[in-house]
Amino acid sequence: MTFDFDTEIKQHLTVVRSLQKPSGVFTASAFDVDTGYDKAWLRDIYFMTLGFLETGEIEVVRKAAKAFLKLFVKHEDKINWAIQNKPHEAWQYIHARFHPETFEEYWEEWGNSQNDAVGEVLNLIVTLEQMGVGVVETAEERAMVQKIIDYLVTLEYWHDADNGIWEENMEIHASSIGSCVAALTKANEIKWLTVPDQVIARGEHALRALLPRESTTKFCDLALLSLIYPFAVTTEEETLEILKNIEYHLVREKGIIRYKLDRYYNNNIDGYSEEAEWCFGLAWLAIIYANRGEKEKAYYWLRRAKSTLTPDQKIPELYYSHSDTYNQNTPLGWAESMYVVALHTVKQME
Repeated sequence: MTFDFDTEIKQHLTVVRSLQKPSGVFTASAFDVDTGYDKAWLRDIYFMTLGFLETGEIEVVRKAAKAFLKLFVKHEDKINWAIQNKPHEAWQYIHARFHPETFEEYWEEWGNSQNDAVGEVLNLIVTLEQMGVGVVETAEERAMVQKIIDYLVTLEYWHDADNGIWEENMEIHASSIGSCVAALTKANEIKWLTVPDQVIARGEHALRALLPRESTTKFCDLALLSLIYPFAVTTEEETLEILKNIEYHLVREKGIIRYKLDRYYNNNIDGYSEEAEWCFGLAWLAIIYANRGEKEKAYYWLRRAKSTLTPDQKIPELYYSHSDTYNQNTPLGWAESMYVVALHTVKQME
């Protein structure tokens, strides 16, 4: 299997670009799907910007980050309340999903306590500030970036149970803590932001205590890869342990299961086996091994990732267990973006 890196990168960035609304945000999948993935998610948008960030299309990333600022300013009163009172109901948290054009929140019951997603918004904004892109332009926007920090501090993110990356059980999640640690560490380097003493150290201490687990109930979880890329908050020992566990326990033919006994799109009527195989997990491993300079492994996982392409060269969210049947969330913007990052990082090894 060979790669025409430039052609494939351009092709898959075009797919991601097709999911961007005039507002600057991306929908999780195509505009016409009836699965709910025509909505905008904080987390998905962050991961969808990575393909453009890695390949140097900064203006696309800037537009998305600017939209994040507009979204948060729109809901400033709610964020102010959360900073003062600390949320205790799901609807009181910064919502994980919103309308991609009006920026209104969706008010049906949802697990909106997702600290990793808030950390990702902060991470993107401060990354661009460090690059001198100049996303934060007004006093109101500056104040809002500080409020994102204050929000995470009020929650005491380092031991705050949240719904996590998969929007499920309320637990303390390593991937959520790591997202916040990475963002606050970058924010601490920006002169006009104030990160209180000890809040980063508390997060790092909590990570060391929890890893290599994702949570009390999840010994091994695909979400742990985020701690290696893009957050880069693991030690070498932790990195190797996470990779070993995921490759041994979770890798399947068409993707990586999120965790054992995952019921989402489970192919078995009992819901306890035949977990869905998530395509972007394979690209994720290719990225990590390329960044580690391990060329043979990087190419191996990139070839595995390419094998998940549909006949029309799109990347689905997932395949049903042990099958060639993929779900309706195709293309999944997050998966397309991660494949672009994988292509780019492996190409850099040439």
